[in-house]
Formats: sequence, C-alpha cells, structure tokens
Amino acid sequence: MIYWDGGEELHRELVEKLILKGLKHLDVPKLWEISISIVDKAEIQEINKEYRDKNEPTDVLSFPLSNPDEWEDNGIPIALGDIIICTEIAQEQADEYGHSFERELGFLAIHGLLHLAGYDHMNPEEEAEMRQAQRDILGELI
Repeated sequence: MIYWDGGEELHRELVEKLILKGLKHLDVPKLWEISISIVDKAEIQEINKEYRDKNEPTDVLSFPLSNPDEWEDNGIPIALGDIIICTEIAQEQADEYGHSFERELGFLAIHGLLHLAGYDHMNPEEEAEMRQAQRDILGELI
C-alpha cells in the first residue's frame, strides 16, 4: 500500500506504476507499505537539516523503516519506509538535463525506493549497482 501526501493525481499514477514495477524487480513480499510525500524546497530543506544535518534543499530523501535482509512474506505488511520528493527541484533538474519532468520524477521515486531496499552509492561499486537497478526498473516506462 502506498500512502500519499501532496502531489498531483497524474504524478501519483506515474510514481505508483514505477514503484510497483520496482517492488516486483526487487522481489519484495506481497504485503508492504510505503509513504510518499511531495514537498517544496523549503520543506525538504527543513527535513534535510533536521535528519541529515545538511541545511540545503535536495531532490529526494529516503528513510528506511525495515532491513531488507529481514523481509519475509509472512502475511504481515512490511513498512518499507518513507520517500520524500521535491517537485521544484525535480523540475529544475529536468530542465537542466533536457528531459521531461515525468522522467525526472520517476527517476527520483525509483532512486528513493532503491535506498529503502538497501541500495546506496557511497563508493563506485555501489553506485554502479544502483544505477543498473535504476535502468532495469525505469526501462521503457519513461
């Protein structure tokens, strides 16, 4: 189940479609919960400062609530975590990179999901693995 806070219906449809594809790719158990919040620059900067001690806006934040190594398909929903996306920054990055807002929004949603699933990009090997997973999930959808 996806819990939403903010955002337009069209954006929700795209993000939900990608999240569902991503969860299937990651082989997540059938019952799960994710919270997705769409925020502005001021709100994501406040969250980034409070939780990461970085007083600057960012494009996406993820807060895992469970350990992927312990995910079991035991009939109890798994709280995967929270994904917070700043659509203002998503639009700026889409303009900067010369692609659509939808492509950038989808990329950020999958990037956030992969962090919930234990992926990271702290070194070149992790980054390469995460980028490949992003390409695999996003594929032809956007």
